[in-house]
Amino acid sequence: MFPQRLTDGYRSFLQGRLATERARYLELAEKGQHPDIMVISCGDSRVAPETIFDAGPGEMFVVRNIAGIVPPCDEDPETAFHGTSACVEFAVNALEVGHIVVMGHASCGGVAAYANQAAPLSKRDFIGKWMSQIKPVAEAVGPCTGDRAEWIRRMEWGVVEYSMRNLTTFPAVRERVEAGTLAIHGAYFGVATGVLFVRNPQTGRFEPYAES
Repeated sequence: MFPQRLTDGYRSFLQGRLATERARYLELAEKGQHPDIMVISCGDSRVAPETIFDAGPGEMFVVRNIAGIVPPCDEDPETAFHGTSACVEFAVNALEVGHIVVMGHASCGGVAAYANQAAPLSKRDFIGKWMSQIKPVAEAVGPCTGDRAEWIRRMEWGVVEYSMRNLTTFPAVRERVEAGTLAIHGAYFGVATGVLFVRNPQTGRFEPYAES
């Protein structure tokens, strides 16, 4: 049986958003999507970009995976990790987005699993293999020598920066960044506090968003 929660939610959608934004949906169906922003984030159910940024239909192209990781560009069709790469390619080359935001978050299960060397959830260990990509991040952060929560947070921030760097290994991304038609941003969401941290490109620090 289809989940009751989804049935109830869809009913609310029909009576609410669809009813008030029907013209917008018709326009999107007829003219296609043209979002200016791509958001790459974790699949964690607590960190939905559309909710955090109060986005309407067609406003953001959202890609989610474990820990919001962007792998480096790999042109070998026989290797893995191409799902997110395909989305980057589509967002940049087809949609021609002007901004890509990589958003990490507090209490990230993927980062914690890697940091804690968690046991595999299956024989195939898809999570472990996927998270093995952040080995350079762990090496740069170094071992935990004090506050473990702070150490984990540095890892989470590091994954955002790692993904931002990997985005520039895609030729189309690099070309557009150099041309000034595409900007890459880093962000970090505090699940418990609701505070959004934005990476300062000048200092490299994640700073709490504040009203100007």
